[in-house]
Amino acid sequence: MALFQRRPDYGSRLSFTTFGMNKNLLIVGLGNPGNEYNGTRHNIGFTCLDSFASSQKFDPWAHKTDLKCLVTTQTLGDTRVILCKPTTFMNLSGEAVQAIAHFYKIPLEKIIVVHDELDIPFGQIRVRTGGSSAGHNGIKNISQHLSEHYGRVRIGIGPKTPPQIDSADFVLQRFSKSEQAHVPLITREVAALLSEYAYGMPVNTETRSFL
Repeated sequence: MALFQRRPDYGSRLSFTTFGMNKNLLIVGLGNPGNEYNGTRHNIGFTCLDSFASSQKFDPWAHKTDLKCLVTTQTLGDTRVILCKPTTFMNLSGEAVQAIAHFYKIPLEKIIVVHDELDIPFGQIRVRTGGSSAGHNGIKNISQHLSEHYGRVRIGIGPKTPPQIDSADFVLQRFSKSEQAHVPLITREVAALLSEYAYGMPVNTETRSFL
């Protein structure tokens, strides 16, 4: 069986077909700041942005206190891509996203948020525009500040193991040893997906599965 498989995603579809024709694209990775959160399930958005920035030789991350985030930029094709990692802690992510979107004058349809999703099985990546927060406090806060109609790259971290564990405790744990072996594959696939958006390439919106 191939390591990388695709199957149809019957949810909402992304409609980012004009990204390559625009001058700015904002990509936000969600997570919590601080070394104690490195490698946790809730920080997979940070991890994926770090992988993407490294693969595309972005500038070093700069801490913008007025924008409440870490920022780096790079021009890919004819698009200036702005990467953002909020430093507000997860539950207040919307403050940083609103601030940087306003500073760079990024319209809502040019924003992509990369985040963990407990309702999606580990090893799957799904994309969509809009929708509910599914209990994700970072997404909930961004939607409160901006509305729901921005792009999402949703990285599965579920299901909870054991089932009775509190969701907040589960997402703040580090990936299991067996999961850690697959994390580099997931981060590379997300980096490739973000490159497609940045260069204006057609984006396959099927669920991407590794397990």
